[in-house]
Amino acid sequence: MTTTHPAAFRKRLCLALALTGLALALGACNTTRQPEVTGSLALAPEDYRLRHPIVIQESNRNTEIFVGSTRGGLTSAQRADVIGLGQTWLADGTGAIIAEVPVGTPNARAAQESLREIQMLLVQVGLPAGGVTVRQYHPEDPRLFATIRLKYPRIVADAGPCGTWPADLGPSIKNPSYLENRSYHNFGCAYQRNMAAMVDNPADLIQPRPESPAYTARRTAAFEKYRKGTPTAITYPESDKAKLSDIGK
Repeated sequence: MTTTHPAAFRKRLCLALALTGLALALGACNTTRQPEVTGSLALAPEDYRLRHPIVIQESNRNTEIFVGSTRGGLTSAQRADVIGLGQTWLADGTGAIIAEVPVGTPNARAAQESLREIQMLLVQVGLPAGGVTVRQYHPEDPRLFATIRLKYPRIVADAGPCGTWPADLGPSIKNPSYLENRSYHNFGCAYQRNMAAMVDNPADLIQPRPESPAYTARRTAAFEKYRKGTPTAITYPESDKAKLSDIGK
């Protein structure tokens, strides 16, 4: 029969407790460590609104007027384009309209005649007499048709650019998000870009518009019916309740 010395037993017990404490400490360090994210996951958020945000910026609106070499002046369609440009400038323009006119080209003389008509139309719309800044340019590529370029800056909402593919769509070592069922980088870009293009006033994305005044006549009539205890809803005649549209017949 063997016996264990009390000193040796205490030594082994202390060693076991020390090893247990060390293992617990290492385990705690391992659980608090955050997993590393590499590749496209570190650059692209999962939410497409963060990956392709709608931003408000200043951008040019451009209109090109094609002028032949033997005829000056504008066509009816070109006059409509110039008038539309002037009307939108009055609504959202943030700077002067710039007219770039070609020089040293076969249609340079006709372009000068067309420019005078453009300036006259813009003044008729409401632009000041000096509201158009004229610049001259010579096409770098002679194969390109020299046009009169009209542009002005305005505030717009925009998103993108779309069509960027920083990672493979299929299973690949360069695309660790494939097995995690994550959306690809370009997902949602076209949606955000189309939403930005449909915004009439970019300020609506930041703050609401002021409230419009109440319809006083309708409100007075509703209050009068409520005071008398009668229904406040509008009563429609029976002939209008079952009326069908004639579209498509």
